Amino acid sequence: MEIRPIAKIYTDFDNKFGIPRQSTLIDELKGKIVFEKEFCDKSSVKGLDEYSHLWLIWQFDKAQQDSFHPTVRPPRLGGNERVGVFATRSPFRPNSLGLSCVKLDRIEYENDRPVIFVSGIDMVNETPIYDIKPYLSYVDSKPNAQCSFADKKKDYKLEVVANNELLCLFDEEKQKALIKILESDPRPSYQDDESRIYGFKFSKKEIKFKVKGNVLTLLDIKNE
Repeated sequence: MEIRPIAKIYTDFDNKFGIPRQSTLIDELKGKIVFEKEFCDKSSVKGLDEYSHLWLIWQFDKAQQDSFHPTVRPPRLGGNERVGVFATRSPFRPNSLGLSCVKLDRIEYENDRPVIFVSGIDMVNETPIYDIKPYLSYVDSKPNAQCSFADKKKDYKLEVVANNELLCLFDEEKQKALIKILESDPRPSYQDDESRIYGFKFSKKEIKFKVKGNVLTLLDIKNE
């Protein structure tokens, strides 16, 4: 079977460091889905605005591998313990496909072409989108599902210390998003160097921070 992208999503992340490990964790993170020319017929989204959430099938285009690795090191297990790739949501997969649930904010039309605005994203800027499906709560939601190690780590957070003068470089919504990104600890789980300064790009700015124990200190925010 041959599949090809139907769209790209545009986000505030130019690389994968700092992106939430799951979708819908940070509602303030926005995305804009723009269809490829072949698929930009407005009839294709007729009725889509009657749903509140969507499933996106997409490609980990920054994390492709030449060979199959049957086990991976999930970040939430410290980055050292191996489990089967199919027991995780690791980006390092045989077909490099991702699955995300996002909130549908609105659909706009630019030159009669549909553009979908979503929130709760977990994707790099210009990620290829292969399919869009409506989320159906009566079948897709399983509140009592067993979730292995993910259940044990879901409430993990860092305390964030941040100077308001730095945060004011963003609007209020992006301030909230940044704090939540930092609280979730964007570091690789196997790194715990108190002297190390970490950095990632968010919304065209360079974010610098360090972590000591359970406290993350925001050091600087600079324009690219």
